[in-house]
Amino acid sequence: MRRSPSPARVTIASASAIPTRSIVALSFGACGSSASLRACDPLLPRLASEFGVGLGAAARTVTAFAIAYGVLQLAYGPIGDRYGRYRTVTIAALASALASFACASAPTLDALVAARMLAGAAAGALIPLSIAWIGDVVTYERRQTVLARFLVGQMFGIAFGQLLGGIGADYFGPRYVFVALGVWFVGTASLMWRFGPPPTHSPSPPADRGVVMRFVSVLRVRWAQVVLVTVYLEGVVLFGALAFIPTHLHLAYGLPLTVAASIAMLYGVGGMAFAALSRILVQRLGEAGLAAGGAVLLGTSLAIIALGSVAFVATLCCFVVGFGLYMLHNTLQVNATQMAPAQRGSSLALFAACLFVGQSSGVTLAGYAADRFGTAPTIFVEGAFVLALGLLFGAVLRGRRAATVR
Repeated sequence: MRRSPSPARVTIASASAIPTRSIVALSFGACGSSASLRACDPLLPRLASEFGVGLGAAARTVTAFAIAYGVLQLAYGPIGDRYGRYRTVTIAALASALASFACASAPTLDALVAARMLAGAAAGALIPLSIAWIGDVVTYERRQTVLARFLVGQMFGIAFGQLLGGIGADYFGPRYVFVALGVWFVGTASLMWRFGPPPTHSPSPPADRGVVMRFVSVLRVRWAQVVLVTVYLEGVVLFGALAFIPTHLHLAYGLPLTVAASIAMLYGVGGMAFAALSRILVQRLGEAGLAAGGAVLLGTSLAIIALGSVAFVATLCCFVVGFGLYMLHNTLQVNATQMAPAQRGSSLALFAACLFVGQSSGVTLAGYAADRFGTAPTIFVEGAFVLALGLLFGAVLRGRRAATVR
């Protein structure tokens, strides 16, 4: 494997030096990570039926992945800081392949939950360390646009995972879904190996301050506290709702799971549309406008999906959900890269940990709420909280920018 330089040693590249092929390979990894997470959403009714459990119990396959993904960030951040983020991501892609094959061979729900926990632990390195590495090699002025393009892989992964899960639920069964994910990760690891950045000569890294002190130094930054709390709450209220949209479309709209998953996959298409327009939107709306505007789109679309009954309208709303999601979340990610630049790997690790711990909490709460109250009230209420959260974060960003100008 090519030895990638420690991110602490990398100097920010000029626009002409952006390592496009390396970023494309990382984007394939982001796709696999998102697909692995979202593939179980359409599978929940099938898993509940096969194992004779309720939706809340079947949702443990989503929760286990998210918990492991989030908790392992606390290890991956310092590992990436110390040994090289690109190298760590490459090894994690190969480990994700092995974990996916373990999911395919799981004989019981408990075994599947355990294998999904391993899959989440392996995939935990892929997106946050990739974002941190991009933060090292791309200037801040170009970072939001480059990150938006990198995240096309993550967006496509959402669509790919939803569609793959829906096809598996209706036709082939869950095992084939996990086999397909394993094959994808094998190919991704090969691309990362082939297009990994060459070693560069750079000064020796600073003395190791210790894992705990890395995190403490980030948490002492006031702006880091704001971003981390916001992304945790985003994980609770937004991703809890997203996990049950395919099930809601199946139960409330009477759609087959494959069709429901195909509609839900438009999250990713909406995200890709945002990536294509990101430069214009950033220039015209600014970070505060992106966060607030994304929240309005999310809250409105989730309410219509929850209360509506027309499949065509729900289809359009799923597209808008994806567009709004990345308006808000991409803004959070860009701010996360700058919370504590000297500890960027640890910063992104905390960011991802908060997101996925929040998501695991949100999916668990949404699962029990869906069992007790139904999917429609669950999605509607969480959409209202997303709206409030995004508007508040946009206001905070606007105030911070005004204070900086003064």
